Amino acid sequence: MLYWTRSAVVVMPKNKSINLLPQEEFEVSTLGRVLGWAMGTFRIIVIVTEMVVMAAFLSRFWLDSRNSDLSNAIKIKSAQIAVQASTEKEFRSVQSKLNIVKQIEAKAPSSQKVEAIASKVPLGVNLTSVSVSDNSVQVKGSSISEFGIAQFIVNLEADPSFKSVDLGQISSSENNAAQMVFSVIISY
Repeated sequence: MLYWTRSAVVVMPKNKSINLLPQEEFEVSTLGRVLGWAMGTFRIIVIVTEMVVMAAFLSRFWLDSRNSDLSNAIKIKSAQIAVQASTEKEFRSVQSKLNIVKQIEAKAPSSQKVEAIASKVPLGVNLTSVSVSDNSVQVKGSSISEFGIAQFIVNLEADPSFKSVDLGQISSSENNAAQMVFSVIISY
């Protein structure tokens, strides 16, 4: 090839390349082989690194859309929770009231005991007060005869749910001399 310039003609040789590293001796030497291997390995490392960077860059779009979807879902759910807050508050209030009722029902055996005692009262005996404690009941009443009081105590002792029936005191009524006032302590 000929190139013309103002002062001279420059002739360039065809297909000649300039290599500053001597090929024959360098490729055979240990240093040449190590450098050749290192250059090839570093090319692979660079390519793999570029692939990881590209994957991270492309996954960013998917992660952004996923984040946006989740943020919208959270906003919708929080709005639903805010709307149902009054219903939840009322539900919790009813639940606490039900727990109180359950606790009262757990203590209901004492009211059942009072009903059992009231069912054992014979004719002529009137109960004036009933005091309930954890494991006993004190009953105060009046009767027109001692026989009615005795019958009441026999009726109570016949019930197997009562452990003991004790006659506390018996006396004449202050208002009516024909009536007798008594108290009975029943343990269960």
